[in-house]
Amino acid sequence: MTSIMKIFVFQVVKETPYTRLCSTKNILTVNGQFPGPTLYAHKGDTVIVDVINKGDYNLTIHWHGVKQPKNPWSDGPEYITQCPIQPGQNFTQTILLSSEEGTLWWHAHSNWTRNTIHGAIIIYPKNGTSYPFPKPYAEALIILGEWWKSQISEIEEGAISTGGDPNVSDAFTINGQPGDLYPCSKADTFKLKVKQGKTYLLRMVSNVLQDLNFLAIASHKLTVVATDASYTKPLTVDYITISPGQTIDVLLEANQPKNHYYMAARAYSSPFNVSFDNTTSTALLQYIGNYTPSSSPSLPYLPYFNDTIASVNFTGKLRSLATQLYPVFVPTNIKNKFLVTTSVNTYPCANNSCLGPNGTRLSASLNNISFVNPSIDILQAYYKNISGIYSEDFPGFPPVVFDFTAEYQYLPYELPQPGTKVRVLDYNSTVEIVLQGTSVVSGGDHPMHLHGYSFYVVGWGFGNFDPNRDPLRYNLVDPPRQNTIAVPKNGWAAIRFQADNPGVWFMHCHIDRHMTWGMGMVFIIKNGPGSEAQMLPPPPDMPPC
Repeated sequence: MTSIMKIFVFQVVKETPYTRLCSTKNILTVNGQFPGPTLYAHKGDTVIVDVINKGDYNLTIHWHGVKQPKNPWSDGPEYITQCPIQPGQNFTQTILLSSEEGTLWWHAHSNWTRNTIHGAIIIYPKNGTSYPFPKPYAEALIILGEWWKSQISEIEEGAISTGGDPNVSDAFTINGQPGDLYPCSKADTFKLKVKQGKTYLLRMVSNVLQDLNFLAIASHKLTVVATDASYTKPLTVDYITISPGQTIDVLLEANQPKNHYYMAARAYSSPFNVSFDNTTSTALLQYIGNYTPSSSPSLPYLPYFNDTIASVNFTGKLRSLATQLYPVFVPTNIKNKFLVTTSVNTYPCANNSCLGPNGTRLSASLNNISFVNPSIDILQAYYKNISGIYSEDFPGFPPVVFDFTAEYQYLPYELPQPGTKVRVLDYNSTVEIVLQGTSVVSGGDHPMHLHGYSFYVVGWGFGNFDPNRDPLRYNLVDPPRQNTIAVPKNGWAAIRFQADNPGVWFMHCHIDRHMTWGMGMVFIIKNGPGSEAQMLPPPPDMPPC
């Protein structure tokens, strides 16, 4: 059956004034909206988006979690699959939906501009099919974010120039609003109105830049039914942990006495001695009807900001639905096995003048390689066989083996090497990546996102991965299928996928400061036999470098 073509026009403008926290500033938006417009489609549709840059900054748009079969040209990460869309230019992107069903999202993928340039992608089941759970009475979109009183470009530039951590945000937001607990915010708090006795599907998206979040609704339980546009076995919980880049679909039963109840979100920030926004954003769940609400709604229980056990207790319970209609195909005969360390590092700074530990400059790496953006995009260089842009020697194993998660580390022990390195994989080969956290400089969670693929999270644990013991505990029956996984603090996560999508695909930490510091790498998947395994040719209007 031929897929449906849907056409949207994104006009990215700079001069859009928004008022938050008692002050007004101009922010980058799409079509003047913050958060940006929602794209609606059905499973298997093709969506055409005309991106017109009317602002003063270079930008790209990434369709987060969309596999884009054979079509990396429209994936969007700056200097990976395209050069940026310059002011006054436009680029028509083709979004090829395939197996995705549920909630994904789109965002800018240049510098930290996704702070205000982002929105949801809602992918309904194909016409004539239904959800694998009872149809909800209604749906609501919940997008988590952050707000700085200063311009986000100033925050980013300040961190780069000083070499230290960026200034923390002034507020977390729910659907662009900080909520009742912030000044000048009560009147505009997001309100979700519900009918008693009805069930609602809440589509959660995290666009938070620098932290994971706990989220809960007072007196109500949440039943998780999907993550990253892949259905899960129903999991009923008191709170969720959601990482930057992740989407989670939950069912909410409006089964409490008629009243007003707080929905609340705050940081889960595990690194030791790292600043974070310790405020709590709120929205209101309001029951419809004639009654007098409590004068002060109660806040839900949320775990403490550094409660790693609470975080993994949630994520570790997720399971794929694994039914005949939604089968699980976990690769078992693995051809490519990688152990990849995720580290925050430091570089020496002249006269110890930077604001990192002991006057150093903060950095980040995968397997001790700190990724450097090339001068032209890697996809173009690969397609046109342009030499000197990248090297194909990204290591599959850390260059130095030590106690990765020891409480104390000698800071220069893992001095990262800057480079633009990729790993080339044969078409249809099977891949296992063990993402190993380290405590170098400061151990923390790293939400790792892989473009062009969803992967199965087959295992996780604390401490150093043991290749003899830990694979015996892998879940190869119903592991969750995701595109973003938080590697736990001082722990590891193992993922598997089949390299059946030819192209150039970025893997990086979705905490923006870590990505800026270099926590990223690139996979190049070679073409396979036959036309169905060949990367598509580039569109005629690719932005020039």
